[in-house]
Amino acid sequence: MFKVAHHPAFALTVPDGHRFPMAKYEMLPKKLLADGIITADQLFTPTMASVNEILTTHTLQYWQMLDSCTLPPKECRKIGLPMSPDLIQRERYVVGATIQCAKYALADGISLSTSGGTHHAFADHGEGFCVLNDVCVASHVLLKENLAKRILIVDLDVHQGNGNASIMAGNDDVFVMSMHGDKNYPYHKPKSDLDIGLADSVGDDEYLPVLKYHLPKVLDEFAPDFVFYQAGVDVLAQDRLGRISLTMNGLYEREKFVINTAQQRQIPIAIVMGGGYAPDVDVIVKGHSLVFKAAQTIFKPPA
Repeated sequence: MFKVAHHPAFALTVPDGHRFPMAKYEMLPKKLLADGIITADQLFTPTMASVNEILTTHTLQYWQMLDSCTLPPKECRKIGLPMSPDLIQRERYVVGATIQCAKYALADGISLSTSGGTHHAFADHGEGFCVLNDVCVASHVLLKENLAKRILIVDLDVHQGNGNASIMAGNDDVFVMSMHGDKNYPYHKPKSDLDIGLADSVGDDEYLPVLKYHLPKVLDEFAPDFVFYQAGVDVLAQDRLGRISLTMNGLYEREKFVINTAQQRQIPIAIVMGGGYAPDVDVIVKGHSLVFKAAQTIFKPPA
């Protein structure tokens, strides 16, 4: 039975009318339990990432400004979230959850967090609602502790993971694959190991074959022993920032394919949520629930 990370701090209170849908972090575990997708026994409460873990990836100067809430206003505006001690505590729990999910995945084959995917955070600054880069920190921790030797980051958020690309540039032990909207944010896209830019309005029939071609090819050529998967749901047609047109059925097929592909090759996989910005938060939560549904279906223990 695989583990799912959740912490109440994920659902940080932000000012009314704020663009980032924080409510999804409170609603998602409730839906997973109510729909019988997971059981309460699967949930675990993560601990905060340590400063040493954070410094595997982020600069000391950036961390000190975050810790003391002295980040310049211009840098805060890039992030787009109101800076506070509560936000920094939240981000440490998000990173800690991804690290612990990775370690659970090594034992169970898979683990998922109800948060994470902060792929716009760079070593020395944040952008796009991302403060600390959870997947990059977790990757560095696994490598440092000799728990993995070759890590693949599969980023299917509609926005390119510019932070991932920048942080992992030149790291031969980590391969970053990003499949995203070509004309979407960020407008300057540092080069990932593999960038797959999609045209606006791509639907299920175009999207899924592209993924099914590239992912096995990367796995064959790079031969990772661990996978991080960013399962953003901002590829849904209803998303106000996505400009890609996947249906719920197409999204579920995506999730099953990624998880099945890792499971069949016996590669541990840790999954984080990434973005979702549909006007109806119920659509966002339903979309996020599908990766848990796929995981439970594929990793369901024998009766």
